[in-house]
Amino acid sequence: MKKKRSILIRPLIVIIDLILIISIIYFISDKEYFNLSFVFYIIAFWLFISYYTKYYNVYRYTHVSRLVTLLLSQFFIFSLAYLSYFSVFKEGEIVNKQFLVFALIFFTVSSTKFLIFYLLKKYRSKGRNYRNIVLFGEVGSARKLENLFHHKNDLGYRFFGFFSDKVYKSKNYLGALDRGFSYIINNKIDEVYCDPSKVSSSRLIEITKFVEKNELDLRILPENKAIYSKDFILEYFGTIPILKPKPLPFENIETHVIKRVFDLLFSSVVCLLILSWMLPILWVVIKLDSKGTFFFKQKRDGLDGKQFYCYKLRSMKINSNADKVSACKNDKRVTKVGAFLRKTSLDELPQFFNVFVGDMSIVGPRPHINVQTKKYTNEVENYLIRNSIKPGITGLAQVSGYRGEVIKKSDIDNRVRLDIFYIENWSFFLDIKIIAQTCFNFFIKEEKAY
Repeated sequence: MKKKRSILIRPLIVIIDLILIISIIYFISDKEYFNLSFVFYIIAFWLFISYYTKYYNVYRYTHVSRLVTLLLSQFFIFSLAYLSYFSVFKEGEIVNKQFLVFALIFFTVSSTKFLIFYLLKKYRSKGRNYRNIVLFGEVGSARKLENLFHHKNDLGYRFFGFFSDKVYKSKNYLGALDRGFSYIINNKIDEVYCDPSKVSSSRLIEITKFVEKNELDLRILPENKAIYSKDFILEYFGTIPILKPKPLPFENIETHVIKRVFDLLFSSVVCLLILSWMLPILWVVIKLDSKGTFFFKQKRDGLDGKQFYCYKLRSMKINSNADKVSACKNDKRVTKVGAFLRKTSLDELPQFFNVFVGDMSIVGPRPHINVQTKKYTNEVENYLIRNSIKPGITGLAQVSGYRGEVIKKSDIDNRVRLDIFYIENWSFFLDIKIIAQTCFNFFIKEEKAY
């Protein structure tokens, strides 16, 4: 028995997107750039990027917020690939037109994706493109599933009922477990749900073999409520289903590749377009304000605890406590220009060089001075987990209000908590969101904690 699948929907959406992209380029772009090499370049990069962003991994249960995340991630990377193609050409009308082309592609493809998304939901809410499901379990789990699919009819699921060796006086009770297999075949069931707390181990193996043989989807309802706090995936060891935690984002090599490529591109742009002219100006200002070096370097913990020199613009008078005592509010060591640099975060600009050479990342846990690291390692639970990724110029803790001087223990506890949350829940869109919030804080907020 072949299970019912909408196998043509995703390939059709891919084809529609490619047709839209190529059509816009053909009708709007300069004809001299519409050639096979350019078309192949655009198609190849679009498909390559969509594979890593999982742009087309949209399911009937996908939330609209996930859709927005996929769109922003896809088009942010695609914009870099698309516009870089024209970097070898002259600036002017041609380049300006490419921004128009990209804007039209973004608007058209995004609108089409939302349109298809809502049309499919509407279509399923009318009882079409549905999937039939049954449960091996008990009345409580059955009631939860029935309520879910009744109130979320746009998901396109039809709950037929449940099987249990315990007899229930329920309209959804379909009979004993043994009756389930023939019922599934006769009624063209697509997905089988199973409550392992109400099914024996031998029966679970039997259900798993049946599901594999008939190419159905098996869904396990975990009996432990704590299991819902993490993302789990179902794997098979032979014919036995195993629930195991999904790998953390930084356990995947593609995460490191995406993050490193973005760090290189972003830091290169900042170094060339901003630091190239701003640093000479700041050099003059800092030198006129106080004696001492222009750059200040200090050893910090990097990836896996490896020490590196973190660079900043000098904001203090030369003192012997720089590596022992962190800056605090109204710190007398801070110069007048240094106070401005700290307030605007301009003192951290040289860390883009750290990012470029690979010691740091744009987004990640902020590195502390070595004295603080030794202290917090003993005082704060899971503190060293922060060292499992590269430190960042900005981070989730910083944009959430936990930055600068640590006044009370809850400050560092919350900072570590948010850093660990970032490590466990990283996404490219989360990095973009943190960078955007950092820029917003830079231009809007007047105060900076030391």
